[in-house]
Amino acid sequence: MSDQKPGRKAKPAAVGPPRRPMSRTERAREDRRQRQHSRRRRMATGLGAVLVTILVIAGVFLGSKLWHTSNPVVDFTGEGGQQVLIEVHEGDYTTAVAQTLLSAGVIASVETFLDVAQSNPAIAAIQPGFYRLKAELPAATAVHELVDPGNRVGKLVIPEGRQLDDVTDQKTDAVTAGLFTLIAEASCLDLNGDRHCLKAEELRYAAETETPEALSVPEWALGPVTKMGHDHRRIEGLITAGTWNVDPTAPAAAVLAKLISQSAAELAKSNLPGTAEQLGMTPYELLVVASLVQREALPHDFAKVARVIDNRLGEPQRLEFDSTVNYPLDRQEVATTDADRAKVTPWNTYASDGLPATPICSPGTEALQAAEHPDPGDWLYFVTIDKEGTTLFTHNYQQHLNNIELALDNGVLDSSR
Repeated sequence: MSDQKPGRKAKPAAVGPPRRPMSRTERAREDRRQRQHSRRRRMATGLGAVLVTILVIAGVFLGSKLWHTSNPVVDFTGEGGQQVLIEVHEGDYTTAVAQTLLSAGVIASVETFLDVAQSNPAIAAIQPGFYRLKAELPAATAVHELVDPGNRVGKLVIPEGRQLDDVTDQKTDAVTAGLFTLIAEASCLDLNGDRHCLKAEELRYAAETETPEALSVPEWALGPVTKMGHDHRRIEGLITAGTWNVDPTAPAAAVLAKLISQSAAELAKSNLPGTAEQLGMTPYELLVVASLVQREALPHDFAKVARVIDNRLGEPQRLEFDSTVNYPLDRQEVATTDADRAKVTPWNTYASDGLPATPICSPGTEALQAAEHPDPGDWLYFVTIDKEGTTLFTHNYQQHLNNIELALDNGVLDSSR
């Protein structure tokens, strides 16, 4: 029977003989032994964790290998399904192209496409643009179809010197397609038996009615473009010569806006605004000069004609270029008539001082460079004297009249005009 009082907890009884207090040396030795024991225990725990991690990674790797072995990468078979339109963007690498094809349902696997594409060097030369392909194609077929130029659609090539409207030669009746016609032709798309094309009239109507902002007219051209009201020729020259891509599914206004914005970006890259400022001109005026250079001379004389323009504007003296008389005419000829030269239009430099109201064509890179860097000289007059394009330049008006006689003798100019 316990003699402990109720409610009190019993103290533990001592077992064995009383422990002798440790000396300082013994206590230090015991502490060192405890630390070594703890260190070994932590090392064992860490090694165990590393081993577990290695085993997990190995398991995942082996599992992945087994999964791929039992589930090979899929690929379509057969000749494909419905036609689809895809776009390759500027700067797209092959992987990005493959992702676009996958999203459009053309291929079943990016990996399979890339494996096949490695053996076809033509894939690296794929140009930005729009391509018509079938859905659900085997990867090898998709690569072959993508590099086939016949499957590219919406490619637009604008030669130097073209204007918005078609032009008919007065003598031969030959028609030179203008930008509206070229764009309309480039927009044609045959897809699953249906054919769709923009019409030149739709593009002209958009040029007339859309606001300059909606057409992406650059800020430096807003003033002159707005001043032309609703004349479709207000956007002349803002779509520069070169190779462009037209979205065959886009409406007319969107197509024009993209072409104008891309052209403005290219002009900015060539530093047109900066160069114009150095020359004491606006970028728009410099673009107008380049269009005159393009239409008035052959490339080897571009820089001389640019100097004539600069010299005449500095006199001041009217430019009197036949190209500016011809510009608004449906039927054009090298030698204009007295009646045509007398008509006052926003472009006729016989009837008005200074530059025409707009560019008169889409100038190329060489014409732009010549406008920016005219040859040194005092020339005020020039005339082409033979059918090979030989052009004589002079500062003396009497000498110019003599040169005109040479052109008449060689049949380049018509004395009846």
